[in-house]
Amino acid sequence: MAEVVVLRWGHRLRDERLTTHVILTARALGASGAILSDVEDKDIKNTIEKVVERFGGPFFFKMGVPWRTAVKEWREKGGIIVHLTAYGENIETSDVMKRIKSSGKDVMVIVGSQKVPSEFYSEDVSDFNVAIGNEPHSECSALAIFLDRYFEGKELSKEFKGAKLKIIPMKRGKKIERIIDS
Repeated sequence: MAEVVVLRWGHRLRDERLTTHVILTARALGASGAILSDVEDKDIKNTIEKVVERFGGPFFFKMGVPWRTAVKEWREKGGIIVHLTAYGENIETSDVMKRIKSSGKDVMVIVGSQKVPSEFYSEDVSDFNVAIGNEPHSECSALAIFLDRYFEGKELSKEFKGAKLKIIPMKRGKKIERIIDS
């Protein structure tokens, strides 16, 4: 399966918690990494690094990369760009997911926070503008649904390497198991 990387665009300090959730969602649901474009936020970096250290990877996190640079480099490597937007092709009522997957190419998913520049919708930036329904919604939920559809649910049973902790599924209660290196 192709590599999927998430590009978070438009992070504002008041969005710290939501941006963290977008990146954690990317990791948990199968993306190999995330880029926080144009800004640096040490708190988010520390949170993501702690989660990867404790619960495993691989998962990379970069920040401060200008979005145009990230898009250009991705395209130069032969990847495609998917822009998640309420205004795009509906993931359920169109064949957009089939076209994305049949490309066989690595995918960069752009997830905005504030109003994105109109050029995001153009062919210069996005190969696909994809909507998770055509109603206002959270970018975090859009990313989760997109990744789940892309990986067809297989990401939900992914085993992460190098984990020190593992959540044990239970009918009731909470249990975390320490993993001892062998």
